[in-house]
Amino acid sequence: MLSYRHAFHAGNHADVLKHFVLVELLRYFNRKEKPWWYIDTHAGAGCYALESEQAGKNAEFADGIGRLWQCPDLPEALRPYVEAVAQFNPHGRLTFYPGSPALAMTQLREQDRMRLFELHPSDFSSLAQTFARDGERVLVRKADGFSGLRSLLPPPTRRAVVLIDPPYEVKEDYRRVIDTLGDAMRRFPGGTYAVWYPMLARPEARQLPERLAGLAAESWLDLRLAVKKPPRDGFGMFGSGLYIVNPPWVLPDMLEAVMPWLVRTLGEDEEAGFDLEHRIP
Repeated sequence: MLSYRHAFHAGNHADVLKHFVLVELLRYFNRKEKPWWYIDTHAGAGCYALESEQAGKNAEFADGIGRLWQCPDLPEALRPYVEAVAQFNPHGRLTFYPGSPALAMTQLREQDRMRLFELHPSDFSSLAQTFARDGERVLVRKADGFSGLRSLLPPPTRRAVVLIDPPYEVKEDYRRVIDTLGDAMRRFPGGTYAVWYPMLARPEARQLPERLAGLAAESWLDLRLAVKKPPRDGFGMFGSGLYIVNPPWVLPDMLEAVMPWLVRTLGEDEEAGFDLEHRIP
């Protein structure tokens, strides 16, 4: 199925969580001069116009990045992420939201490389156009990222951040996340893998964190942000999570400090909250 379009959800609370942490992962990799690769299995369109009909339908960005935009008490830990978003809104008005590859591009150095997968025809076309001028550093492929990832591992740099971020529009996505991550860990044990997942009432979503833990990574971090109580009818996303294999050792302390602020800022009712578990030898 190729019905999912992220433009309807660009900049929402899930994007804030996912992209804030992604920027921090790449900033950590930039502490060393050694090159790295960024690999995105489901890259989307690259950048999203928030005044478009799709983004404006539910205006989910208003309760996501909109609450952080020009916020006077923004924590320092969130500033690099918001400043990266600001690069796409130079006049100060929030009209564009950068997807994962566009945000990664803000951290990319001359020696680094990006490898992006997208299967949806329209989103692939937009993605390819966005990075058409940087073909030496960025390779965009119209292909299934689950299958394509294995061909890139291990990367020649032996340093990589891999984002596995499917739409979960079909049950098969949940199984393929586990299979893909397990295979990637065997091919390239030293890679940093970030798996985004939705918090939903459906059984596959509830079971996914446990199945991710069952892969028995030596070093891992599991972060969840709920912005509201689960809906009574069982439909709709009430939060999201990130499972990271081989996270930076500095990440847990930073998250413990900033997540209470994010809960207060993005929370929609009294059941908003976060959970953070990790094992980093």
